Amino acid sequence: MPVFPAALHLTKRGRSPINPNMNEPIAEAAHVPPLVEIRGLTKQYGEFVAASDIRLSVPRGELFALLGPNGAGKTTTIRMLMGILKPTSGSAQIDGLDCFADRVEVKRRVGYLPDEPIFYDHLRGREILRFVGEMHGFDAREIDARAKPLLERFELADATEEYAVNYSKGMKKKLALICAVLHDPLLLIFDEPTNGLDPYATRTLHEFVREKVAAGKTVFFSTHLLDQAEKLCHRIGIVYKGRMAAVGTLAELRAKVAQNSSLEEIFFSVTSESAAIPSAAPAQAPSGAKPVPGAGPAGN
Repeated sequence: MPVFPAALHLTKRGRSPINPNMNEPIAEAAHVPPLVEIRGLTKQYGEFVAASDIRLSVPRGELFALLGPNGAGKTTTIRMLMGILKPTSGSAQIDGLDCFADRVEVKRRVGYLPDEPIFYDHLRGREILRFVGEMHGFDAREIDARAKPLLERFELADATEEYAVNYSKGMKKKLALICAVLHDPLLLIFDEPTNGLDPYATRTLHEFVREKVAAGKTVFFSTHLLDQAEKLCHRIGIVYKGRMAAVGTLAELRAKVAQNSSLEEIFFSVTSESAAIPSAAPAQAPSGAKPVPGAGPAGN
C-alpha cells in the first residue's frame, strides 16, 4: 500500500509559525520546553535491538542531524517519532504530545519526508498534492496557492499532469517534499532528504531548509553525507549499534575527540570504538539557548 509522506486522516489544520549563521546559537527563554523530547526510546524485535535507550532533546528553531552507519537505528528512531512504530519502551514527544498515542495530532505539527516515498502509480502529481492538501483541511484554492511557489522552486511545475509511475526517483523526492511542507508544519522530519536529488535540487533544498529554520521552524534529518551535516546543522547526533553514541555541536564533539578534527574524523572515531565518546551535554539541548508506513527489524 502506498505510503504518502504527508499526514493522513487529518480533518483540521495545525500550524505554527533564526539565524542565517547556522552554527551560532541565539538566546531563548529557559522555560520554553524542547519541541522534540526523547526519553529512553527503545525498539526491540525478539532479541534484536534496533534502537536502545535513545535520549535526546531538540529545541525549537534548531537544525539537528542524525548520523550513523547503515543499520545503526536512524530510520527506526524516525519511524517512532512519526508514530509508525510503537516503542518497546521509553517515550518520544513532539510539542508535548506522545508520538504514538497522539500520532494523528502529531502529524498536524510535522512534515515527514521518508527516504523512499511511494505514491499510487496512476495518480497525477496534481492529484497527489490535492489529496494531501485536503487531508490537512485545505480547499482547492488554498492548496493551489500553497503548492505553486513550491512546485516552481523545485522545478516540478511542468510535471504535475504526469502520472507518478513516470516520475524519476528525484522527482518523487521533490513531490514528497512539497507534500511534507504544504501545511507549513512546526517540525520537518526528513529521512535522507537529498538521496536521489541532483546537485541543483540539493542546493535548493539546503537553501529552503535554512530559510525554514530562520523563520523559526525546526528541522530533524538523517543523512549519510557528513559534509552536509557539518555545513548545515547546529547540533549533530551519532547513532551506533542502536545507541546514541555522541551528541553536541561540532565544537563540543571536537572537544571529546581532537581539536580541529573534521566531522568525518569524529564519526569514524565514534563508530569504530566499542565505547562511544560521552555525549555533549548528555544528549540535551543547551539550557536557555537554541541555535538559530512501514517497519522492519533492520534500523537505518
